[in-house]
Amino acid sequence: MIRRVILVASAALALAGCNWFNLTSRDGVEPPAELVELTPTVAVSRLWERSLGDGGARAGLRLSPGFDGSRLYVADAGRGLVALDPASGNVVWANGEIGGASASPGLDRDLVVTGNLRGDVLAVAVGSGATRWTAQVSSEVIARPAVSASTVVVRSNDGRVFGFDAADGRRKWVFDRSVPLLSLRGNAAPVIVGTTVLIPFDNGRVFALDLEQGTVLWEQAVAQPDGRSELERMVDIDGPVGTDGELIYAATYRGQIAALAIDSGRALWSRDLSAFGGVAKQSGTLVVADAAGTVLALDARNGSAQWSQKALANRFLTTPAIVGEHVVVGDLEGFVHVLALADGALAARVRLGKSPLRGEPLVAGNVVYIQSTDGRVGAWRVGG
Repeated sequence: MIRRVILVASAALALAGCNWFNLTSRDGVEPPAELVELTPTVAVSRLWERSLGDGGARAGLRLSPGFDGSRLYVADAGRGLVALDPASGNVVWANGEIGGASASPGLDRDLVVTGNLRGDVLAVAVGSGATRWTAQVSSEVIARPAVSASTVVVRSNDGRVFGFDAADGRRKWVFDRSVPLLSLRGNAAPVIVGTTVLIPFDNGRVFALDLEQGTVLWEQAVAQPDGRSELERMVDIDGPVGTDGELIYAATYRGQIAALAIDSGRALWSRDLSAFGGVAKQSGTLVVADAAGTVLALDARNGSAQWSQKALANRFLTTPAIVGEHVVVGDLEGFVHVLALADGALAARVRLGKSPLRGEPLVAGNVVYIQSTDGRVGAWRVGG
């Protein structure tokens, strides 16, 4: 069994059997930046908080809710798949058929899909919570499945990607690529664009597959492994990618961020950047948090820097999300930071308990939903 080495920001978490080891500032890692008092420039109001029980902290999961316009869907390591009323946070239904869930929910129309650490896949009717079908993959599922009307795409942690029939769970195809000996704890979620599914991989490459057949359309390196040791050669793509339907924007650890054409894989631009998380996009702006905790805004057309905010250094930031004229990002102490999209200035700060936030915030209109590693989910309205 391949040993996975997990690095989060500048600290390292190593998985050996069932034991986790967290390197702190006493181990030579820079402590997180102290938070300074600030005067809010945007109103952020808490709508509700709900504790579901177990957010998967011991398994190193980066869980984030899903939303279909009427309900919020949350994967929980204890209760399984849970549907919440987005206005109140009340539980609508819960499905624990496969036990605890380890993958953020993927959904399309009337189907929501998750998986667990044993490789079980669960597809559920969004309205009733009734099980539509279950399936099995070859390893733990920790990436959000991609769901279309015809096909469900599930990435397993051993490098295999499975295509299932959305109607009945029948396996349609399998795509297999070996994973590096060492990689970050996490897998980037597959993304469906039309009849193409994009697979960001642990080796710093993006693969484009035909959604129905699973055949390779193209592959492109965002970053090339470089160094003498396996640790130095880590160039994972672990966080969510940004896309506008024509381009995909992907960031790697110890590598680069790049824009690729979805139809051909041609690289339009790239620049040096190391990130543990992914990329958020709105109009012509990309926002990413680098491995040092600097939040950057880049021009989506050429990758040039628009601004950078270093006040959150070493705070193990989540993938950012954009809500209106602001950026939201979570940290290792449960804080949710709000920055101005125009210049990166700190605009507000709220907190969802004291447990770390690892999964990217979910934005629906002007409301932000976020999930902590202890199973707590919170909702805030940003601005009017």
